[in-house]
This record gives sequence, C-alpha cells and structure tokens, in this order.
Amino acid sequence: MADTDTSDDGTPALSADDVAAYLKAHPDFLAQHPAVLDTLQIPPRQSGAGVVDMQAAMVKRLRANIDKLRAVQQELISAGRANQITQNRVHVAVLSVIQATSFEKLIHTVTHELPGLLDVDFIALAIEGTEDAPRRVPVRGVYVLAPGAIDAALGPGESARLRGDIIGEEAFFGPVARHVRSDVLVRLRVSSGSPDGVIAFGSRQGSTFGPNQSTELLFFLTRVLENTIRAWLDLPE
Repeated sequence: MADTDTSDDGTPALSADDVAAYLKAHPDFLAQHPAVLDTLQIPPRQSGAGVVDMQAAMVKRLRANIDKLRAVQQELISAGRANQITQNRVHVAVLSVIQATSFEKLIHTVTHELPGLLDVDFIALAIEGTEDAPRRVPVRGVYVLAPGAIDAALGPGESARLRGDIIGEEAFFGPVARHVRSDVLVRLRVSSGSPDGVIAFGSRQGSTFGPNQSTELLFFLTRVLENTIRAWLDLPE
C-alpha cells in the first residue's frame, strides 16, 4: 500500500485530485465563498499564438477594484465611528449646559468641564465691550474684546473660523494662547440687545481643527449655549 501524505497535525493531506473532486461535487462552492477567488491564480486562456488573453487582464482589474472598494468601505466605517463618538460627546456637553443651576455654574461648565467632555484642551468665552471696558470680566475663562474684534477675526457677518497649525490669540484664549496650535471660533449671538460674543475651542495639536472640518455639531452646541445664556440673563432674542 502506498504511503499517504499527512499534514502537520497528522491528518491525511488533501491532494489536488481530492480538491478537484470536491469542487465538481459542489459546483456552487465558489459562489458561496467568493473571497476564495481573491487568493486563486487564474490560468491564461490558450487561444493561439499572438492572441492576447483578455480574461486574465479583466480579472486582475476587477480584483484591484475590489481592493479599492474595500479600502473606501473601511474609511467610511472609521469616519462613521468617529462622527458617532463626536456626536455623543456634543450631546453630553449640551446636557451639561442646560442642567447648570446658575449662570456662574453655566460659565464654569463651559470653560472648565466641556474641554474634558469634548476632548479639547481649552475652551474660552469672550464678549465685545466698549472702549473703556476692562480687559477681563471677573470670571475665569471669559474675556472682553475690543469693539469690532470678532468681525476682524472671523470676517464681517461670518459665523465661525477654523484654523490649523497656528499660534492662538491671547485676546480669545488669554495666557494659554501660546499653547494653542489649532482653534475654532464660533460667534455667539445671544441677544439683539447685547454685543456678540465668541466661544473659542483650542487644541495643543495643530491638526485637531482645520478649514475643512464639519461645524454642524459645534453650531448646535453654540445655539444651545446662546439660548441658555439668554434665559439666565433674561435678555430679548
């Protein structure tokens, strides 16, 4: 009796004839397991001398397209997960804002608690004042800006500015500005009877924020903050 080849674990090894016989007995195997095709080598079709085998070229191209689609799929999945994480963080931040039990607690929540909730390094608030206004109001993390400073920074009438690879501005971030390497400024329109303000988000990393970043969630948080401040100060819309 001829010796039978065995695999490393001692079980009889499959021969090429065994595989061929199995595939003949199960003609739908590759249709049920299409991923196996990615590892197979397709033999060139013999069509005579001087005839180009287009089937092999088409299969190669299809495999390359499948690889690209898989890469795009993974990017979309990763982006979706990141967006979901950001959305969850903003929702928690919104709940913290509306649950503040006093105006002072609200300011403390925004400037001291939201950075941890939103995974950013610095958050500050600033309002435009008059020419003789003090440089800083007696609340940590809130600064007074010169008249016209917000339009100068964001652009007249613009709602936000996003920048990467920068040095932060002391007017918005105070003494921590030297640590800010990317930032977002979002205009606060609290009331028609009061000057505009700004909520400033700063990061130590130059790539955290940038001009192409989506701002919908930050705008949502800002609108909630505007309404909450207006309610605490009993201001008109």
